[in-house]
Amino acid sequence: MSEKRESVWAGFKAFLTRGNVVDLAVAVVIGAAFTNIVNAVVKGIINPLVGAFGTKNLDSYSSCLKGPCEGAGDAATGVRILWGSVLGATLQFVITAAVVYFLMVLPMAKYLARVEARRKAKEGTQEIVEVSELEVLKEIRDTLVAQRGPGAGGR
Repeated sequence: MSEKRESVWAGFKAFLTRGNVVDLAVAVVIGAAFTNIVNAVVKGIINPLVGAFGTKNLDSYSSCLKGPCEGAGDAATGVRILWGSVLGATLQFVITAAVVYFLMVLPMAKYLARVEARRKAKEGTQEIVEVSELEVLKEIRDTLVAQRGPGAGGR
């Protein structure tokens, strides 16, 4: 029983110390902090811009599917479609995706492409040097064979 418990504990410890789990935990914490920034941008910038054309709070936009639609919150009557809250959530998603793409994904992709190009250029230079050395060695061999002359025994 204790041997099984130790193997389960060892497996759990290996799982936690694996790089993927730590990376995921960091991503979740950063994502939660980043969500606060995006929410502040939406509330402080996007909602007032939308408010210039209508109400400042997107959640107040709705359509009445089955009337009479009166009141708000739990006291509301009728069937409402709260499309304003869907629009707000969609805007938050699009802003989050755009910021992640333009500030994280795109620069990282460019950086990795530069690193890969440098690596390929370095490999290409190394191949050229190796080929050049081989050609030089062949020329030296041919010169030595030519200096020996035809009566050298073909060694």
